[in-house]
Amino acid sequence: MITLVTGATGYIGTALVLTLAKQGKKVRALIRSHSRCEAMRNHPHIEFVKGDLTDAKSLSEAIKGCDEIYHLAAFAGIWTKDPKKYHNVNVAGTEKLLSAAIKARVKKIIITSTAGVMGPCMDNSNPVTEHTTLHPPLFSRYDRSKYETEKAAFSFLEMGIDVVIVNPSRIYGPGLKGVSNSVSKLIDLFNQGKWRFIPGNGSSQGNYVYIDDVVSGHILAMQKGISGERYILGGENMSYNDFFSLLNKITKRHQKLFKVPKIVLLLWSYFEVLLANVFGKNPMVVPAFVHKLSHNWKLSSEKAIRELGYRPTDLETGLKKTLAWINHE
Repeated sequence: MITLVTGATGYIGTALVLTLAKQGKKVRALIRSHSRCEAMRNHPHIEFVKGDLTDAKSLSEAIKGCDEIYHLAAFAGIWTKDPKKYHNVNVAGTEKLLSAAIKARVKKIIITSTAGVMGPCMDNSNPVTEHTTLHPPLFSRYDRSKYETEKAAFSFLEMGIDVVIVNPSRIYGPGLKGVSNSVSKLIDLFNQGKWRFIPGNGSSQGNYVYIDDVVSGHILAMQKGISGERYILGGENMSYNDFFSLLNKITKRHQKLFKVPKIVLLLWSYFEVLLANVFGKNPMVVPAFVHKLSHNWKLSSEKAIRELGYRPTDLETGLKKTLAWINHE
């Protein structure tokens, strides 16, 4: 049995490929370049194949002989000069992959989406679940593309392939640093004394999930996930105030943080986008992200816990592990 993993050189993808290989699985890692494969090189159970979601022929070649697929590849940038890239890679690319998978008679595919398509929590007393009413006006372009990807993926169910979607929340922990691991970058900056602000009044809540739990959740979804279902892979809900208080406690820094009003963050984000449009440099923040920060994103992983046997790590334990990795990196 061969398992295909798309997005194999990404934050989650690398961790998933290594875990599957350690479990004795034969893994075929779909990559666009060999430049980020260092952590996976020379493993006897890992095979690399070059391909791209926009290239249907390369996907058909990659899928040959595979029984199952973990689809993690996506364009996750917060900004691009070509907004069509979100659709072309995330939506149309997934459709190409599913079409190739059906022709190759793949049995099951796990598609990685985001918990960002499920919120925010408009009723502050109840966390968001897989059945919460969506609020598309608050989606970023990435979130919207993932929402459309989910709809497109489920339309393939009647064609004879099992499709399960997993929705991770804000991921942190050891591994590659990039867009998908921005929380760990924040933790690193805080640990160095370089992070000094809290967005808004700090009361908005987010959900933070440890990388090992996300990897475990993917594997459990392949083993036990019901076709046509979605599973939130979350961790602990916590406000920004409490999150940074916990970091202060663990690092023993006790540094003073400044609360930055939403309007200031918005003005900054518009300026960042303006610079990006003029000079082509990726912005540090965009308006859609600022709007998201001002809402509560409490999530419930109860469905994954109940149906998959998912067991999330508590935030304090996860942060301690992350800081240990940062300090010994």
